Amino acid sequence: MCALPVDLDPAIVPAFVGAFDRAGKVVRGIEALGPVTGRDVVLIDGRDGGIAGALEAVGARLVHVPLSSPLQLPVPDAAVDVVVGLWSAFRGVDDGDLAEVDRVLRPEGRLLVVHDYGRDDLAGLRGERPEYGPWSHRTGPFLGCGFRVRVLHCWLEFESVADAGAFLRAGYGDDGARLADGLKRPRLSYNVAIYHRSRP
Repeated sequence: MCALPVDLDPAIVPAFVGAFDRAGKVVRGIEALGPVTGRDVVLIDGRDGGIAGALEAVGARLVHVPLSSPLQLPVPDAAVDVVVGLWSAFRGVDDGDLAEVDRVLRPEGRLLVVHDYGRDDLAGLRGERPEYGPWSHRTGPFLGCGFRVRVLHCWLEFESVADAGAFLRAGYGDDGARLADGLKRPRLSYNVAIYHRSRP
């Protein structure tokens, strides 16, 4: 992932990337809600990391687009089937951004927006964030604007409890250490939301 869903010391980013969603639930969720196999897909701010590679592995024809504000997609009108944003894109809903997405989507094309959902082991270490509450409310920026949501119950899976504890201590200090001291398994719950809508 070019834009990681968490802010971490660069020294432990490899540990996060290696542990994140080894079961591939995020990519399977994107495929289920797209689908993306054999289709033209714009991926926003996701050139690096495992998700882009996994989407290509299932046959998605990716067009990589950098993050921009306002959103600008260098793609002709009605040229793609799916637009996917990973964490950094669509921090809420902007009418201009939605119009730009709808411009490039073919009829019945799909917009999929991946964000953290919270209610998991890491959420308590990261403080209050809009992803953990307002964004998933019925009156929030997504569901209140016609999106639906699918929640994926993912994991950060480490090789050992010691490795998981080392990650928590390095990334989250004393709060991480307290969580690490209670670990029984080498994994941490990590819930992901995919907000999705079809082109009107």
